[in-house]
Amino acid sequence: MRSRLLLAAAVCLFLARPAAAEAPSVFVTIKPLHALVAGVMADVGTPYLLVTGGGSPHHMALKPSAARRLAGADLVVWIGDRLETFMQRPIAALAAGKAVMEIQYLPGLTRWPTRDLGDWHHGDEDDHKHDDHDDEGVDPHLWLDPRNAERIVAHLATRLGEVDPANGARYRANAEAMAARLQDLDRSLEARLAPVTRKPFILFHDGYQYFERRYGLSPIGAVALSPERPSGARHLTTIRRKIAETGATCLFTEPQFPPDLAERLAEGTPLSVSQLDPLGANLTPGPDSYFTMMDNLGRDLVDCLNR
Repeated sequence: MRSRLLLAAAVCLFLARPAAAEAPSVFVTIKPLHALVAGVMADVGTPYLLVTGGGSPHHMALKPSAARRLAGADLVVWIGDRLETFMQRPIAALAAGKAVMEIQYLPGLTRWPTRDLGDWHHGDEDDHKHDDHDDEGVDPHLWLDPRNAERIVAHLATRLGEVDPANGARYRANAEAMAARLQDLDRSLEARLAPVTRKPFILFHDGYQYFERRYGLSPIGAVALSPERPSGARHLTTIRRKIAETGATCLFTEPQFPPDLAERLAEGTPLSVSQLDPLGANLTPGPDSYFTMMDNLGRDLVDCLNR
């Protein structure tokens, strides 16, 4: 009888316990940003990733299943209209009061203006940074500076805590752990890239400005400033002249874009064609993918520049 009473009391206590809070539904556009969100949400929930595999945020369409995910999300995290142009209308159509975090407008981030087709000189950098209220013409590839990533995770912890106060302490602790890892990554990349800072190279797509400036690298130009702006014959002639003048030996392509143009440009030159991946196309989504992607960028740059 006593054991039955104890069992009944235990069952009553279990049934009386409040149900565990459901993890918030978080919608994230690109893999590097998803990794930062996943790190802050560790042990709470898993965010949804929109752009998977080798997809490019420059060339996307929102499928019905993804549109439903977007509409039902408690928080939407994206870089902004400078990168995921196709997301402007779907986000504008969200219900009033929907929590949206647009990374390109976050305070405290280092921001650089988009570049033109002229010479690329990294001179007095502070004279050319955008401040927190000047986002016109901002280069959207902000995640490629680990110091920006560190500030992003701090903002994420705050925003997730507002959406899900019950797990606010966990988000803050996770953000602190991510920040420590990002600082270690930054130091590691700085040491790895130091021997190649003066070696010139050329890019297929102008998407690495934050990485270049953070580590003092020496790009001489890009075949295309953006996927939406293909290069003309005059620009390609200019690029060939720069290759000859600077002695550049590496041309970096990306998995999101066909390599044909880059390979034609390299014909008859000393250029080695190698690949950089600023989105982690082939990486498994999750908190570690940002660190792997950035480490791979450093490795692939050094490997080609040291040939």
